[in-house]
Amino acid sequence: MTPRVLGLMSGTSADGIDAALLELPGWPPTGSGGIFPALSGGVPRGRVAEHVFTPFPPELREAVLAAMQSGLDAADLTQLHWWLGEALAEAAAPLAPHADLIASHGQTVQHHPRPDPRRGWTRPATLQLGEVALIAERTGKPVVADFRPADMAAGGLGAPLVPFADWALFAEGGVRRAIHNLGGISNLTFLPGLDRDEVQAFDTGPGNCLLDEVAALAGQACDEGGRLAAAGQVHTETLAAWLAHPELQVPPPKATGREVWTLARLPRPADLGLPDLAATATAFTARTVADAYARWVVPQGLDEVVVAGGGARNPALLAAIRSALSPLPLRTFTEVGWAAQGLTDATREAAAFAFLGYARAQGWANTLPRTTGARHAVSAGKWLLPPSLPETLA
Repeated sequence: MTPRVLGLMSGTSADGIDAALLELPGWPPTGSGGIFPALSGGVPRGRVAEHVFTPFPPELREAVLAAMQSGLDAADLTQLHWWLGEALAEAAAPLAPHADLIASHGQTVQHHPRPDPRRGWTRPATLQLGEVALIAERTGKPVVADFRPADMAAGGLGAPLVPFADWALFAEGGVRRAIHNLGGISNLTFLPGLDRDEVQAFDTGPGNCLLDEVAALAGQACDEGGRLAAAGQVHTETLAAWLAHPELQVPPPKATGREVWTLARLPRPADLGLPDLAATATAFTARTVADAYARWVVPQGLDEVVVAGGGARNPALLAAIRSALSPLPLRTFTEVGWAAQGLTDATREAAAFAFLGYARAQGWANTLPRTTGARHAVSAGKWLLPPSLPETLA
C-alpha cells in the first residue's frame, strides 16, 4: 500500500498555508527496518497527488508578522498560537481524509539559532506556532509536528531541515545539483550525488522578505510580477552598505530569519523612493545568492541550480539571480520534469515536511548534521495521536 502523507507548511513569507498530499510508491524498501535505505531509481522518488493553498486573511498575516518582530505580548502570542492551529486544521481538512498521517511545520515566529548578545539572545531557541491538538482533533489523523527543537537540543541550528527530503526525493547519481528556495528567506541544498553525508545546505540571506516589506509600504501584499522593482533603479550606496552585513560573512552551516533581515535593521536614505528601494532589495537578494554559491558551492563543482519558492514566480528577482549566477544554468521544477509529478516550486516545502513526517513515523533519523551543525542526526518531530487512532503507516 502506497504511503500518503499530508504536509502543511507556512513559511517566512507568512502568506498562507500550503497543504500537499505526498504519495510515496515503493516506500519503505523491503528490509529497510530501522535504517534509512540506500537510494536507488530515478527522481523524483515521490509525487504530490493534490495541493491546496489557503491564504491567510490580512489580520492573521499582520499578527504573524508582528510576532516575528517581537511585537506581541504573551497573551496575544497565546491567542495567535490557537488561531494558527485553527487555520492549519482548516487547511488540512480537504485532503486529510486521503492521508495516513499529517506533518505540520507550523509557523515560525522566532528562530534564534545561536546566542547573540546584541539581540538579547542568551541561548539557542525556536518557536513555531499552531496548536497541533486542533489538527489531530479535527482531522482524526495522527500528526507529527515541531521538527526543529530536536536538532537544536543536539547542538544544531534547527535549520535547514528540508535538505533531508531534498536528498531523499531528488538526489541523483552523476548530477551535481543545487535546489534553491526563494521563500521569505533564501536557502540552498547542494546535492553532489547519492551520499547524504555530502549534502550541504544553508541559508544565504533574504529571499522575498525585504521585497514583501517594501510592497507592504506600497499597500501591496507582495511585489506582484516584480513590477515595483522593475520601475526603480538600484541605489548603489545602499546596496554596498547592505552587502557589508556581518551575517553574510558567516560560513556554513548557518541559518537566519526575519529577525535579522528586516528593513528596520538595514540603513537606507530616508528619501529613497519605494520603486528604488524594491530594485535595491531585488539586487541585494540576487547578489547574496550568487555570492553564496561562488564562495561555498561552485568550488566543489556544480552542474545546475533548480529554483523553488514564491520568488521563482517573481520575474524581476529571477532575472537578477539568473544574471548573477551566469554561466550556471538556472532551471525551474517544470524544466527538469518534476512538476509532472506534482512537485513544483509551490509544493516543494510542504512535500518535504510530509517526507520528514513519514521518516519520523518509520523511526528513521531525518536530519543531516552537516547541514545543521548538530552533534548527531535525530529523528525529529513530536507525535500527537487523535482520540481514535487509525491504522498506522506500515
